[in-house]
Amino acid sequence: MAPSDDHSGEGREGLNRPARLPNWPGDLSRRRTEPLELLAIEGLPEAAVPAFEAALQTVCATVAYVRDEPTDTWRIEGVREAGAKEEELTGALALAALVAGIEPPALQAAPIEAEGWLARTVESFSEFGIGRFVIRPTHAANPWTPGRVVLRLDAGLAFGSGEHASTQGCLMALAGMAHRKPRQVLDLGTGSAILALAAAKLLKRPVLATDIEPWSVRIAGENAKLNGYGKLIRAALADGWRHRLLRGRQFDLVFANILARPLCAMARPLSLHLAPGGTAILAGLLGTQARMVLAAHRRQGLVLERRLDVGPWTTLVLRRR
Repeated sequence: MAPSDDHSGEGREGLNRPARLPNWPGDLSRRRTEPLELLAIEGLPEAAVPAFEAALQTVCATVAYVRDEPTDTWRIEGVREAGAKEEELTGALALAALVAGIEPPALQAAPIEAEGWLARTVESFSEFGIGRFVIRPTHAANPWTPGRVVLRLDAGLAFGSGEHASTQGCLMALAGMAHRKPRQVLDLGTGSAILALAAAKLLKRPVLATDIEPWSVRIAGENAKLNGYGKLIRAALADGWRHRLLRGRQFDLVFANILARPLCAMARPLSLHLAPGGTAILAGLLGTQARMVLAAHRRQGLVLERRLDVGPWTTLVLRRR
């Protein structure tokens, strides 16, 4: 299934945007009066997208990507409160250019209207399905949907609205292993907790959901309660694998929907925390980076079970022998 189109990209020929919805922490119904600005970088090669995505995420509430097919380059853009964390952004962009091995690109900035942007966000986030899962925004009606796993999310939440191809790939991979019934489940870098919710609802198993961002942990907990799974999902603040809740534990299923390079760096601890016969679903990487990520995990004894490609993004399903 291809990523859902972002409505703000309509009318631009040759463009495809696997977008993330805006992720202001808190209640979307709260009116925002702070001035906002749109940051944009154009002409990026595909391999540079993850690095600059991570750079913009240091200051932006939303990040989206646009591919220009005629030039085979990408535009990445984000929304932040005007002028917020300027020094942090400058450093993050310089580091991204270094990691990507390119000259620092030009950064464009333009003001946008906060209320109109939020209204467009709600309007563009409508219910959609991914296999047996239904992603249903909280501003929509919530009818009984037999035979489907319904995940309710706020249109204003962070990474994990389900529209991004990486999240879709993870949900498709999860649906394909429902018969295994793993007992211990971890969602590493949970974001909005969409994957933790999907696992808890589909497998009826407890899930530990961790994230490095405090607001993301709070939102994950709120989402769990919203969906009636507050007792099965435990949200915790953790930097990667460094947390007392993870010490000495092994998991039958691990989600890690982050970025290619952090995935490679964490291949060793992942293998140590994966139970024999356990499954790891890795995402957040481009198809061109799949070989690199797979090689790092094969060196730790993991084997490839399945690869899912959704647009330019890839999800890897690995197993420990």
